[in-house]
Amino acid sequence: MTELAPDNPFATPSELPYGLPPFDRVSDEHYAPAFETGLAEHTREVEAIAANPEPATFDNTVVALERSGRLLSRVASVFFNLTSSDTNPVLQDLQAGIAPKLAAHHDAIHLNPRLYARIRELFESRESLGLDPESAWLLERVHTDFQRAGAGLGEAEQARLRELNEELSTLSTRFQENLLRDTNDLAVVVGDAAELAGLSADAVAAAKEAAGSRGVDGYLLSLSLPTSQPLLTSLENRGLRERLFRASTARGNRGNDNDNSAVLTRIATLRAERATLLGYPHHAAYVISDETARTSQAAVGLLERLAPAAVANAKRDAGELQRYLEQDFPGAMLQPWDWAFYGERVRKARYDIDEATLRPYFELDRVVRDGVFFAANRLYGLSFTERHDLPVYHPEVRVFEVFDADGSPLGVFLGDYYTRDSKRGGAWMNTFVDQSELLGEWPVVVNNLNISRPPAGEPTLLSYDEVITLFHEFGHALHALMSAVRYPAFSGANVPRDFVEYPSQVNEMWMLWPEVLANYAKHHETGEPLPERVVARLEESAQYGQGYSTTEYLAAALLDQAWHGLTADDDIGDVGRFESAALEKAGVALHVVPPRYRSTYFAHVFSGGYSAGYYSYIWSEVLDADTVEWFRENGGLTRANGDHFRRELLSRGGSLDSMAAFRTFRGRDPEITPLLTRRGLTGA
Repeated sequence: MTELAPDNPFATPSELPYGLPPFDRVSDEHYAPAFETGLAEHTREVEAIAANPEPATFDNTVVALERSGRLLSRVASVFFNLTSSDTNPVLQDLQAGIAPKLAAHHDAIHLNPRLYARIRELFESRESLGLDPESAWLLERVHTDFQRAGAGLGEAEQARLRELNEELSTLSTRFQENLLRDTNDLAVVVGDAAELAGLSADAVAAAKEAAGSRGVDGYLLSLSLPTSQPLLTSLENRGLRERLFRASTARGNRGNDNDNSAVLTRIATLRAERATLLGYPHHAAYVISDETARTSQAAVGLLERLAPAAVANAKRDAGELQRYLEQDFPGAMLQPWDWAFYGERVRKARYDIDEATLRPYFELDRVVRDGVFFAANRLYGLSFTERHDLPVYHPEVRVFEVFDADGSPLGVFLGDYYTRDSKRGGAWMNTFVDQSELLGEWPVVVNNLNISRPPAGEPTLLSYDEVITLFHEFGHALHALMSAVRYPAFSGANVPRDFVEYPSQVNEMWMLWPEVLANYAKHHETGEPLPERVVARLEESAQYGQGYSTTEYLAAALLDQAWHGLTADDDIGDVGRFESAALEKAGVALHVVPPRYRSTYFAHVFSGGYSAGYYSYIWSEVLDADTVEWFRENGGLTRANGDHFRRELLSRGGSLDSMAAFRTFRGRDPEITPLLTRRGLTGA
């Protein structure tokens, strides 16, 4: 096996501050040889651990595994970040080829009998090893991971497991690529600006800019990931609203080369077979057994408890919206593409809030610096310095060096805020480098959003929901940036899936906190603060629309559970019929409130890490709402409160049982009442 060429930027650890990848030196041709060499190097390292003639010790087995695979980690972290945020045909082809190889590599490690024997021996004698709590937890987690990966299966079962994992990795990649192509293909082109009545001037300009970037005449309305598109709130043209909605729901379901129906059906079937092989009744049981919910019954039980009250609220609101619709279209029936538009009209009439009038107060840079960063400074003492001298993977990416309260360096934060054809939909946090005391590495974290870019020289004005998303995603970033763990396996957001959204949801509370809001919500032209009466109305209107938002979320979460509650012998049949039957059975089949994601573009569960785990958002929100109450009871935005939250929870990552960390922070188990009150579900 030849060594990686010295001029390949992945050959040695980055010499840039904090190990920031040398993006200016990375080209598409560097990935394949780096992956090839990284896989071979990691295989040799693991084989050396498994074949070590010395008796197994925690250091020569578990810690050695934590130290292994550094080259593979370097290339994979950059590659998979870019396939999400700035992909191209070369990277897509490479991803299709490398995904099954990585799956096979993962299996080769976890199904290595000599390696598993060493780990099992250590686990069975763990009480006599004298390990500190974090090390003891690592040993327990590694043993669990190997068991869940099939280390205890027979030879024939392991062979089939390898086949399943390889095919699943290929299918998930195909789902993602199909969705990206179809999302781009289905963007709505509008020829006449008059059809865009209701949109703000900056939104119209962004649509014009998007059309120009595609080389098409007129205006282009790009699609965001969820079913309900943000522009439906403002577009007055009912026909255009319908076009936009139908384009959204057609993704991956048009019978063309991008159709995801057969792909997702095969994914669900293979996941069910794998779960059976591993001793579980279905994939949901397999996944959730290692989450804080522990059982799929507990997860589904929470969703089903909330569904009747949420649906009742949605039906009540639908009746009101129907009356507003009939004022414009006598005899017409409320449709899904009408809800956001007339919901905004009701909000404006009832609370005197107009989404379009809010946007001038939410300029991107000010929200980031004077809102998101400001809150982090008040809570945790963090400060941020923009670096223009460090390389980025795309010209739109911004880089900030992060410093702790005492001025010591903490890490690097990258902000990639604008939508583009090469970026998948949605918003997310990733890491390029995970914090680890063992490896002496500092966190390098990126937030990705999909905000429409305005024409050159124009300000980027955000919707209310986009401001929430900025605070939310930065909550994930804080989880990674303030990690203070020894082992990379526990760094930052490496926690159970139904716990990972908790810190990010807590961070949303600071968006409307008076001291924070007053610091960033200023008119981009006049500098005038957002009027106090508008702030009061925003707080009063917090529960309005919860019937819709809770129902659309629950529909998606229950749909996820339906797909992953299948057994290997179940006949799925037509995707649309399966979906309709599942929603009907769950009691959330409302024509005017479609699921937040329909199956063919449900990227979270068919190409992301949320399979059988989309319930995590509401499960985490129980913890979030209870934590918000704690902050309010203890004085809100103070360093003492922030330091307590950081010390007991954010900094701990996955280095201990997550619910134990919550109990240490909160002083008790979580209570659901704050969530029910927040969402107007006290009847649940």
